[in-house]
Amino acid sequence: MEWYLRVIREHYADFNGRARREEFWMFTLVNIVIAFVIGFVFGLMKMHWLSSIYSLAVLVPGIAVGARRLHDIGKSGWMLLIGFVPLVGLYLIYLLAQDSEPRTNRYGANPKAVI
Repeated sequence: MEWYLRVIREHYADFNGRARREEFWMFTLVNIVIAFVIGFVFGLMKMHWLSSIYSLAVLVPGIAVGARRLHDIGKSGWMLLIGFVPLVGLYLIYLLAQDSEPRTNRYGANPKAVI
């Protein structure tokens, strides 16, 4: 939950820098759980529009943390767009699961060394 709140509070629309694997995947996991709970609970109450509002609220930080995750492995954040290509988009999952570049790259210092 710490990583989720950090992305929401500190890096809401921050597309610069690098994000560790842990930051990206913990944000994604917590986001999926929250979206499922909101969808289920408010779906039972016939208030489906609340899940849409939540999805819109986390759209920008989700894209931002994905871009920063790609920066961490030395790729451009624009590589997120390959997720829209059927089957080729699976390569994006591979990229997001890669370990950080150990050295400073053009997007900044290694976040593992900072923390």
